[in-house]
Amino acid sequence: MKKAYIIHGWGGFPKNPLYQWMKIELEKKGYEVLVPEMPDTENPQMESWTKEVKGVVEELNEESIFIGHSVGCQTILRYLESLGDIKVGGVILIAPWMKLDQKTIEEEGKEVLEISRPWMETPIDFEKVKMRCDNFVCIFSDNDPYVPLSEENFFKEKLGAKTLILNQRGHFDPSSGIKDLPEILDFIK
Repeated sequence: MKKAYIIHGWGGFPKNPLYQWMKIELEKKGYEVLVPEMPDTENPQMESWTKEVKGVVEELNEESIFIGHSVGCQTILRYLESLGDIKVGGVILIAPWMKLDQKTIEEEGKEVLEISRPWMETPIDFEKVKMRCDNFVCIFSDNDPYVPLSEENFFKEKLGAKTLILNQRGHFDPSSGIKDLPEILDFIK
């Protein structure tokens, strides 16, 4: 059976209009879709978030896909890194957050920096991640306040990812007013 896992970002929630839109669209394509509520969403911890994904994922195969948003993207990458000899069909990373910029640190303060530090300082073995999937897509916005467009090259280099840059979508979150993302459908079997 085709399964899709949508992993929300920091401060996110499963009922986010974008995630619910994706769920409906994926179900139309024959996917069973899970959108788990990640633990302590205002204080995302790398270990507990990766453990949560491990707990909800069932029967991975080449028809399984993962869609992540913001720090949910890192959660997926870290989960894939931990897998044995399994391949999944695709990974779509929306606004894939990897690090804080100086402006965000200044605006958000030390608490956000302390929460972010393990995510930023714990390396990901991208070679292991690439062994788990041959189809990575990263979607960026040209006005994302948290994920600079320079990250596009990082994901092309590390994962061989296809990339898409969209205009004026912010961080693809509710405060950006994003309720759908029809461009994503081009990348789903």
